[in-house]
Formats: sequence, C-alpha cells, structure tokens
Amino acid sequence: MGTERRQLSLGAFLMNYGHHIAAWRHPGSAGVGAVVYDFYKRCAQAAERGKFDMVFLADNNSIPLIEDLRTNVSFLQPEALTMLSSLAGVTAYVGLAGTASTTFNEPYALARRLSTLDHISGGRAAWNVVTSTKDAEARNFGSVELMEHGKRYERAEEFLRAVMECWDSWEDDALVLDRQRAVFADTTRIHRVHHEGAFFRVEGPLNMPRSPQGRPVIIEAGTSAAGRRLAAQTADVVFTACESKEDAIRYYREFKDLLKEYGREGGEVKVLPGLLIFLGESEAEALAYHRAFSELILPEAGVKYLSQLLNADLTEYPVDGPLPDLPREGNSSRAIMIMDMAAKSGMSILELGRHYAVARGHMTMIGTPLQIADRIEDWFRSGACDGFNIMAPLLPSGLEQFVEGVVPLLQQRGLFREDYTGRTLRDHLGLNRPETQHEK
Repeated sequence: MGTERRQLSLGAFLMNYGHHIAAWRHPGSAGVGAVVYDFYKRCAQAAERGKFDMVFLADNNSIPLIEDLRTNVSFLQPEALTMLSSLAGVTAYVGLAGTASTTFNEPYALARRLSTLDHISGGRAAWNVVTSTKDAEARNFGSVELMEHGKRYERAEEFLRAVMECWDSWEDDALVLDRQRAVFADTTRIHRVHHEGAFFRVEGPLNMPRSPQGRPVIIEAGTSAAGRRLAAQTADVVFTACESKEDAIRYYREFKDLLKEYGREGGEVKVLPGLLIFLGESEAEALAYHRAFSELILPEAGVKYLSQLLNADLTEYPVDGPLPDLPREGNSSRAIMIMDMAAKSGMSILELGRHYAVARGHMTMIGTPLQIADRIEDWFRSGACDGFNIMAPLLPSGLEQFVEGVVPLLQQRGLFREDYTGRTLRDHLGLNRPETQHEK
C-alpha cells in the first residue's frame, strides 16, 4: 500500500432525477425522461471535474407495482453497465461503478461485460455485487419467488469466485503480439477455469486478455452479517448506510477488525457511507431548500416507497399506526435496519415513509459548503469512514454545487486530491493491482 497521507475517497451516486423521492417534481429538476444520455454525461463530467474517485449507478430488474409509477420514479434506471460503457467515452479518469445481481446473471457473461468495460475505459470499471431481494425480480426471470436468503448468498459467493477465476484466466504477460515470430499469445499463461460448483459450471478461459486493473474493483454492501463477512473476504470498497457518526465509527472499527480474520489489512478495503447533502449559501437557505423538497412528498408516495424497501404492502395498514411485524429472515439489510428503527423510535408508518423516502437510512447533512466540509472532515478524522458516496437530492445541479462549493474546501485542507495522479480506479483508491491466482 502507498505511504501517502490518508485522503478522502469520494463517489458520486447517480440516481435518475436525484436521491430525493420527489426530485422529479422539484422546479429545478432537469425535466427530462427517465433515460437521457446527456443527463448522465453531465453528471459524470461534473464528478470528473471534482476529481471524484468514481460515479456509481445502482440497478434493479423490476417494477414491483405499476400503479406506483404515478408518483414514484425511484426504480426507473438505465441498465448500469450499458450506460457506464457509454460514459467511458466522454470521461478520462473518473471510475465507473455499476450494480449487477448475482441472482439473475451468469458468471462468464458478467465477467466478460465487466472486463470489456475495464478495457474500453482504460482501467476504471467497478462492480457493485448484490443479491436480488424482490420477488418481482424473480418473476421476470422464470421463477415465482426468490430462492431462500441463505441460498442466495451461497450462490453469490460461488458466483464471485467463478468471476474471479475468469478474470485471472489470462496472466498479465500472456498477450505477446510478436508479428515476426507469429506468436499472438503465450498459451502457457492462459488457463482453463474448470469451475464446477453447486450452482455453476464454467470452463473458460475468458475470451479476452486480462484487463488494465487486473480485476475490476469489487464493491459490496456489508451491512447484514452475511454481507459483512463476504465483503471482508472479497470487497475492495464497502458501501454502508449509517445515520449517525457514532454508528459509523462502530461499524468502521468492527469491519476493519473483521478483515484481520481473513488475513487482510485495514487499508485494503475502503468504507464509504452514503451521504445526502442539502447545500445553501446560508444555513437558512439550506434548511429552506430541504423544506421545499419535503413539501413535495405525497403521503401515499412515502408509504409506497417504504413498502418497496420492506418488500411488503403497507397500504392496507393505518398510516398513523406502527409498523406491523414483518419477516426478517430473507429480507434485505436495509429492510432490517428500518424495522430496527421503527422499534427503537416508535415512528408511525407515515413518519417512517417520509424519513426513508428522503435518504433511505443514509446520513443527511444540511448547511453551507463550509458547514458540510467541517462535518465531512469530522467524520473522516474521527475514524467513521474512508470517504463518502455523495448523494445529491437533485441531479445534476446538486452534484455540481458540491463540486464547486465543497470540494475546493476539502482540497485546501489537504483532505482531497487536487488532481488525479493515476489513470485507473485502483490508482484513485490507493489499491494494489492484484496478482492472478496462477502467479501467487
């Protein structure tokens, strides 16, 4: 690992009109359709101007209830890797991270798509590894319901192993390209995968040379116990959701300690909580900006969105009543976090809906650029994180405001880079380029 002074890592989390559920209704909204290329291009180029480590696109494979589309656009997203591949051509440095499910993909095909993205971007690809959590997704892929939670994680672990084996099937110097000797590749350095497991059979090798980063960066959400252990073994970056600095510090310490159980050092994995930011030139302006968004949330929209997060229909329950008992087993870590919050706070369904429709359990900061920079520095120096995944309530303007107002303050304090010093995402994150399994 490098010996440079520790600095923040920053991701820009792109989510259709913005991270506030009512962003599409805001007067400052871009007012465009669900998938407009120039919109995503503007966001990615803003992140690169701000010297961000990466932009991140989430993804899903269903619309649970069509009637929700009347007010809720949160599940309308372009296919992540397709959009990122197009953004590779209009950016030069910023990393390109996208979600793809291990539940409804095949290892060889996904390894190939991610390796292609890494090649065409010059080493900037990252994969956010997820297991699907909605029965609606299963119904789009030939099943009535999702496989049991434990099986989904077993499949995910094997899926990830098979993908790594595909990426490592070419050693770094396998490509020779010697025209005089008519030798394209050193075939002794290209290896069959021969993967045979409980869920997959993959023969290999991958039909392209090893990518610029060796392997694309692996991102995981390490909130649940199973997710945390998988991330400790395999992730380069962990996305978390913490609403308080104390919770974030506790998670950070526990996760970094867990790394040691798998022979890894703390610096090998970056922990990046999501951070929703409402900026204003004054604190009063920032609070008014936040209030304006809150007034746009229809009560039924908040309840329906809460239903989506919990994978349960709450519309038949009194909105002023408590959250009903819901099954925890097999549910997402985000859903379990909401259940715990409901039990702890006594919030009603309506209050929970409004709360989670805004930040989905992530930390929210409201204030001036100086106030936001102060709080970011406090979290970072307190050992709560290695940086943040920045969530603008409104895109692209919210991201551009952060780049213009907050980033220069972080740079002046020596907390964030003034320019890129490498070309790959691993360079930006300060991560070593991995050896293949055949070179160890």
